[in-house]
Amino acid sequence: MEQTGSYPVKVYIYDLSRGMARQLSPLMLGKQVDGIWHTAIVVHGKEYFFVGEGINNCSPGGTPLGEPDSVVDLGSTEVPEEIFMDYLTSLAESTYRGDKYNLFEHNCNTFSNEVAQFLTGKKIPSYITDLPSEVLSTPFGQALRPLLDSIVINPGGNNITGQR
Repeated sequence: MEQTGSYPVKVYIYDLSRGMARQLSPLMLGKQVDGIWHTAIVVHGKEYFFVGEGINNCSPGGTPLGEPDSVVDLGSTEVPEEIFMDYLTSLAESTYRGDKYNLFEHNCNTFSNEVAQFLTGKKIPSYITDLPSEVLSTPFGQALRPLLDSIVINPGGNNITGQR
């Protein structure tokens, strides 16, 4: 019989621009953007995130990005680790395979939002999920889209399916 319990769930939020988006966005986009966000879900003692090679994990704060810029507590889940890993494996073999990654439409934040809802019924902050449409709504964002579409974010970690 599986052990039951309550497990804390957190969203780790990293600014990939290290503060540059806040400084340069008014000039480049004509609007304030506070960061270029990478997110991960922390549950069962590991940090899980989606990158261009699929779903990866590491110890919390263990990517080259270092410690997160902020942490949002989503509460807790009753989903045990074994069921969670089965869920992640099914995602890794379908909607979150590495070849499905797209910087604007299917990225680490899309993954974090979906996993957060699975675990807790809560979404990650909307300022993160709304960022791609905010950037693309500007002329500069539209001009940069072809270049940005080719970018794949990969802060490291171990692929959960063992593939690279």
